Amino acid sequence: MTTSTPTQTATIQTAPTTEATAQTATATQTATTARQTTGRVDFAKAAPKAFKALINLDAAAREGLDPALVELVQIRSSQLNHCAYCLHMHTTDAHEAGESKERIALVGVWEEAREAGFYTEKEQAALALTEAVTLLPGGVPDEVYQRAARHFGERELAQLIALIFTINSWNRIAVTTRKVPGRN
Repeated sequence: MTTSTPTQTATIQTAPTTEATAQTATATQTATTARQTTGRVDFAKAAPKAFKALINLDAAAREGLDPALVELVQIRSSQLNHCAYCLHMHTTDAHEAGESKERIALVGVWEEAREAGFYTEKEQAALALTEAVTLLPGGVPDEVYQRAARHFGERELAQLIALIFTINSWNRIAVTTRKVPGRN
C-alpha cells in the first residue's frame, strides 16, 4: 500500500463562477457521505481553501530541511497527538524513503535511545523542540530553543518551527475528523 503526504495527494482547482453552484452541491454531497461513513466532516472537501492553504504551508515548511528529519518530526508529533492516521502515513513514508525500522520504532523514546547513537545531536534537538512546541507545557523552555538554535541556522530553525506547527495542524484535523489509518 502506498501512502503519501498531503502535498503529494491533493490537487484542488478553482472552479469558474458558472460551475460554482454545481461544485458546491457535489462537495456538500461528498461531505455528507463522509459524515455518514465516519460520523465526521471531510475537511478537504468541506473547506477546500483552508485545506489548500495548509498544503501550501506544509510544502513551504519542508523547504531546506533534511527529508529524514522531516519524517522523524512528523512521526513524533503524531505520536504525541495520538494521531493514528498521520502516524501510519509518516512511518510508512519514512520506511519507503529508506529510514531504518529501528529509528522509526524508537522515535517515541528518542531520549532513551540517544546513548545507543540512533539519532544525531541535531535530530535530538529537533525532537526536543517538537515535543516542546507540540505539548506547550507552559511555553517552549529557553534551553530547548537554544539547543535547537545551536544546530539549525536561523532560516532552517524557522522552517523547523513551521514544520512542527504544520504537522500539529494536520494531526488536529485528522484526529478531529477521525481519519482512518490506511484509508482516505
